[in-house]
Amino acid sequence: MPISNQQVSAHPFLGGLYADDYFPDHVLDRGRAILLALCERIETERPADLDALYVLTHAATEEFNDLEAAFEAADSEIETVAREEIAEDFAHIAQAYGFTDADVEELIAPREW
Repeated sequence: MPISNQQVSAHPFLGGLYADDYFPDHVLDRGRAILLALCERIETERPADLDALYVLTHAATEEFNDLEAAFEAADSEIETVAREEIAEDFAHIAQAYGFTDADVEELIAPREW
């Protein structure tokens, strides 16, 4: 399903990480796919409130948790710069879909990175 929200479809998810050779593109591609799938779920399920949004973002965060092994296998990790970039992208998604009161820390609450 193509994403209809133009703020999201035009956003360069994980863009700052792609510019840094420390982060392997093939793993970043998987992270970007997680974020785009989150957007698709939001558009399909249309969460009615923040609690419903958090259910979706927590599931996506768990998927990022699972990516840590792929980062490590590529001699990389989700460290400070990556954590900030990922969190900013989650916040961007929430804002783009009208959840202006979303708490960034709550969006990614189950993170292990």
